[in-house]
Amino acid sequence: MTANKLPSSRVHSRLKILIVDDDAQSAGMLVEILAGEGFESAYALSGAAALARLSRRSFDLVILDLVTGKTDGLELLRCLRMQGSIPVLMLIARGDEEDGILGLELGADDYLSKPFRARELFARMRAILRRSDRKGPTEPAPLTLGALTIDAAARSARMEGVPVRLTTAEFLLLEALARSAGRVQSRVTLTYQALARRLEPFDRSIDTHVSNIRRKLCLDPGRGIEIKSLRGHGYVLTVPRSGLEKHLRPAPEPRARNLGLGRDSLG
Repeated sequence: MTANKLPSSRVHSRLKILIVDDDAQSAGMLVEILAGEGFESAYALSGAAALARLSRRSFDLVILDLVTGKTDGLELLRCLRMQGSIPVLMLIARGDEEDGILGLELGADDYLSKPFRARELFARMRAILRRSDRKGPTEPAPLTLGALTIDAAARSARMEGVPVRLTTAEFLLLEALARSAGRVQSRVTLTYQALARRLEPFDRSIDTHVSNIRRKLCLDPGRGIEIKSLRGHGYVLTVPRSGLEKHLRPAPEPRARNLGLGRDSLG
């Protein structure tokens, strides 16, 4: 990892980063690099210490190093996804892409291979933070496609009225496919829309996120909604004709009844 610092004018004093790495020297170096860019950061040397940290204060992003603590790191990732949707960026060893794919399947937002340049790390962090904060008064109205309802303002998805827990990347990917239902979207386009970055060579992130969405929504031809893969082209979300008709208008409004940092963490 090369400590190339971005211009000091680019500061992120309000953003808090938790680094999880069982190597204190490596974690300390990363804290210093992030401080140089204006991030407030702390680190934990184990999954248990990280959970303790998170129970005492809130963080905007977790950087989880799997290079030296793979088993503990993946268990922490499972716990984080059971408890909420805090963004997670994994650090993996170059050549261990399967670890990255496994992490995405468990709910990580993205991964980065070590060694890397600091500028590359900052870019990946910003992409995750941008999409996790992509909401506001200009969000489009809720969208209904057959049994699927997507509410961008609430960052929520429901299948047959049942809430489905998705990561930020999975939600943005599903929303991108739903709002272009019936039209093929390339991996290049989907990577930009859902991950806020460019598609990289041999990048299987979108494929893994699509697999997660299919599993979580229990999509199959019998339910009328599918996400189909077109080799060499990308993905397309298909719905019955009746569902496409609903796609042309916003979902109905609900009725009156509401359905409702320091280094002292070593240890």
